[in-house]
Amino acid sequence: MRFAFVTDELPRAGAAGHLAVNHAIIEWLQNSGHEVSVLLTRPRLRWPVESYGLAQVVGPDIRTWRQFVVAGTMRQAIGILARNLLSRFPAGAAGFLRRRFRARSYGSVDAVLGAFITPAQSAWCAAKILHIAPDGVLVDTIFRASLLQEHGLHHFNTVIGAPDLFYRRHQAMLAAGYKIYPPQLPREMEAGFLSAAKAIAAIQPDEAAEISAMCPGQRVCITTLSALPCPPPPGQIRLPGRLVFVGSDTLPNLDGLRWFFAEVWPNLRKGYPCATLDLAGDCGAEMGRLPAGVRRLGRVENLAEILHRARLAIAPLRVSSGLKIKILDYARHGLMTVMTPESLNGFAADTDAPFIVAADAAAFSSAIAFRLAEPDPRDAQRAFGYVEKHYNLDASFSGLKAALNI
Repeated sequence: MRFAFVTDELPRAGAAGHLAVNHAIIEWLQNSGHEVSVLLTRPRLRWPVESYGLAQVVGPDIRTWRQFVVAGTMRQAIGILARNLLSRFPAGAAGFLRRRFRARSYGSVDAVLGAFITPAQSAWCAAKILHIAPDGVLVDTIFRASLLQEHGLHHFNTVIGAPDLFYRRHQAMLAAGYKIYPPQLPREMEAGFLSAAKAIAAIQPDEAAEISAMCPGQRVCITTLSALPCPPPPGQIRLPGRLVFVGSDTLPNLDGLRWFFAEVWPNLRKGYPCATLDLAGDCGAEMGRLPAGVRRLGRVENLAEILHRARLAIAPLRVSSGLKIKILDYARHGLMTVMTPESLNGFAADTDAPFIVAADAAAFSSAIAFRLAEPDPRDAQRAFGYVEKHYNLDASFSGLKAALNI
């Protein structure tokens, strides 16, 4: 069978959560013998020329040559290079410039939940879908949903991804005092977008139930990232006192880290001075000056090396919806995670789950200090057992398999 997968950013393993899920879906389809074409709605690339071997990629503003995806115009290429150049600036200056550039498209906002597909992008994708005539069309989020209203697409089997209930995240961020794009995203608006598809792939059970209530006429399945255990190589030693956090530069990550550094880290270091933290991903570039003991790693090509050296992971999010894919990544690498109650949303309930929930700053600091001082040698097997039980391939993709009539 042949499928079209519509998104605005190349799916990648180990990247931001939704990109990792998209990558896993495409990889699962291809490993099952199906063909996938990625329809990239805009040239949101890491570099002007990028190697990408997962699947065929086409789009209105890109060119392809063998396994390379190329920005379609010189202006787009310069914009991509400029964004990369910002990462070399001091964190404060880089953050200021990013906000200035973002304001040109979205106004003066603290965060962008997503960019809606434009009429021109939608028309191009619709024409391409009609040309390749796939057996099914997968759309990554509500921000590409209006494509499904294009003339001629109604007879296709369509599935829209729901990696998040965006209206909930929108409400939480507004309540916290942040300015968000889009300026309005009520529950009814999200329900309308989701209802454009014949089936909806929710990321976790609680949100699947909510989506079923929002869209009673649509089929709802649960599709999440499978998390196969990845034990450390023989002889690998976890470093005493080493913590790890992996995250993109989304506002919930930044808000959680600011809280952690202001309310948790000083007390933790006072009681456990040898505690250190590896900060991996784009979140570090936005954090400005970091406190003593924290290393800013940026994007890491092989996260396994970082996760296998850590003793404990943290998830200090105060605003959360969807499913925190990086927490699954921690578990499949044998790590326990100290987390806020908000970070726990959506995970399979299990008395042996590799999670330590801390409701406030004092409890968070105490939980970390205790676990660092008295590590449990059974923690790794506890984490591996949890992901094997709840996030294996069958559990992750059986609902999507049925929705796609595979």
